[in-house]
Amino acid sequence: MSTIKVGDLVVMPFASSDGTCVFCREHLPTSCESVHFFGNEAVGGAQAEAVRIPNADGTLFPLNVGPDDALMPSLLTLSDVMGTGHHAAVVSRVSPGVTAAVVGDGAVGLCGVLAAKRLGAERIILLGRHEDRIALAREFGATDIVRERGEEGVAKVLELTSGHGAHSVLECVGTDQAMDTSVKIARPGGAIGRVGVPHYEANPSAAPAFFKNVTVGGGPAPVRAYIEELLPDVMEGRIEPGKVFDVVTDLQGVPQGYRDMNDRKSIKVMVKP
Repeated sequence: MSTIKVGDLVVMPFASSDGTCVFCREHLPTSCESVHFFGNEAVGGAQAEAVRIPNADGTLFPLNVGPDDALMPSLLTLSDVMGTGHHAAVVSRVSPGVTAAVVGDGAVGLCGVLAAKRLGAERIILLGRHEDRIALAREFGATDIVRERGEEGVAKVLELTSGHGAHSVLECVGTDQAMDTSVKIARPGGAIGRVGVPHYEANPSAAPAFFKNVTVGGGPAPVRAYIEELLPDVMEGRIEPGKVFDVVTDLQGVPQGYRDMNDRKSIKVMVKP
């Protein structure tokens, strides 16, 4: 290692990258020629007492704060959920004055609301139905809430947008229903930023997207490439994505934390060994 030393506090994205290959130079570290995703057979997960980091210099981002800094929850989101929500906003072409719709009220969706607000969206519609998440979404900048699902949800979004749909749709779930909804609520000529890991083998909405001239893009968020851009807003308190953490646990509490998130009893669990 040449840029990271023992004792440094760092942000570690969910994928390693060397920082030097052609794709890293093109700001797509999740396609690095030597990429490894943590938590698989090749590389262990990071919810442990220690973890080996491949290509540490290219993967880790050093921070100039202490481990007890009050900003720690928000800094932690830069390793995944804030960068992923931001990726959805970038790919869906959120810009000043647009209407954005966020499909999904999980931690990524909530960070997508925050990202859309940060990039200047004039109107942000959250499709979600859990009251605690809706409250946080409103705090993050959501202007409208659609609790209905399926065709009823589509109809509500179209009603809110004079029948046109949203310029930018952030798909933060990954189910076929979420993708179908995203295409149906996208404005003709609009864009969908897809960051929900697909739980389907084929895109059931390919034809409707084609005939509406809707751009569909996205994938594993290159969060390492976004840290430098997002970090100043976190450090200066302009955004507080760490509010998605509503439970803190230790390593022994990790299994229960996953169960609680799956059962929607918590939004996001922060592990503090």
